[in-house]
Amino acid sequence: MKLAYRFVAGAAVLVCAFAAHAQKGETVKIAWIDPQTGLMGPVGNNQLKSWQFFAEKFSQNNPAGVKFEVVGFDNKLSPAESVTAMQAAIDQGIRYIAQGNGSSVAGALIDAVNRHNSRNPGKEVVFLNYAAVDPDFTNSKCSFWHFRFDADTSMKMEALTTYMKDKDDVKKVYLFNQNYSHGHQVAKYAKENLKRKRPDIEIVGEELHPLAQVRDFAPYIAKIRASGADTVITGNWGSDLALLVKAANEAGYNGKFYTYYTGVTGTPTALGTGGEGRVYQVAYNHYNMGEPMKGWMAEFKQRFNDDMYTAAIPNVYAALGDAMAKAKSTDPVKVAAAMSGLTFKGFNGEVEMRRLDHQLQQPLYITRWQKTDAKHPYSAENTGMTLVPVAEYPAYVASTPTSCQMRRP
Repeated sequence: MKLAYRFVAGAAVLVCAFAAHAQKGETVKIAWIDPQTGLMGPVGNNQLKSWQFFAEKFSQNNPAGVKFEVVGFDNKLSPAESVTAMQAAIDQGIRYIAQGNGSSVAGALIDAVNRHNSRNPGKEVVFLNYAAVDPDFTNSKCSFWHFRFDADTSMKMEALTTYMKDKDDVKKVYLFNQNYSHGHQVAKYAKENLKRKRPDIEIVGEELHPLAQVRDFAPYIAKIRASGADTVITGNWGSDLALLVKAANEAGYNGKFYTYYTGVTGTPTALGTGGEGRVYQVAYNHYNMGEPMKGWMAEFKQRFNDDMYTAAIPNVYAALGDAMAKAKSTDPVKVAAAMSGLTFKGFNGEVEMRRLDHQLQQPLYITRWQKTDAKHPYSAENTGMTLVPVAEYPAYVASTPTSCQMRRP
């Protein structure tokens, strides 16, 4: 009888040990769903390379011992195409999806993931949002299956206006944004924050333009100049920011730009030296960070002759590795539960995936466009220019409250 008990106990230990390491050696596939064609194609192609680059890096070393593989789907920046791509990925057995370009797309994917998971128990999917920043996704539309690794629009505006409130040269502001949810939110939170922090600032113009359709921004720059604005606040990204600053340079507009996405593909080249000292960016990273980001960016540039600027991606892999190790599984339900509330070491220090709403809490940086120097040597798109940090705000400063009432499985 004693021998039988010992055998059962020993078997239990072996089962537990096996379960603890069941995920080691597994390949975790991630479906990347973003544009590879059209005006925003260059941004998407850069980010797909970034996802695959970091899949290699984190497959070599993560606490879960898993391998990561990224499968790219071109959604043409279309919500409908994105949902179709998600279904195609699910049909291939992929249980993790990643998307970031366009909050209209992200909103459609959140709804699609919620529907799929409610109808297909045992085949759940997790949505890794690395760049779609509409605050509603972690407020009224929050979902247990959705995790955002970028800072949302309201968090960035909180940091940006905290910096702007002490700038006496900011007196007349023009709000210029893309006509979809993110652009609307940038304008909304800019007005609310400036009214609270600098009520003397005058909003002299507000414009919304079609997303990824405008090729000539000269008429818009003429309106900005005519308004007398000394400052433009814009959440534009991709070609919509690159072509905007190109038109501003060509027209000789000397106002300041406070942006979210100066470092994104094409914008550094469009800026050149024309915006030196006048263009600012709020982000969770910048070009001239220390290790490990410094080494990653240098290797990425050497391999692809391109800048790696979407630094949320390595934080996604870090969180997945830690969560899978904690869950002792790659099952999306268990991993989502482990990732909810997870504190982990990111490239930008210790960060937390807030349990209340699945919004990553992390520091934010304000940077300024200027020439490279010995302390800030990274040359964006080989322009000889870079973004230099002028302010850093810890997570608690940039954090904003949430109204999320999350339903958990």
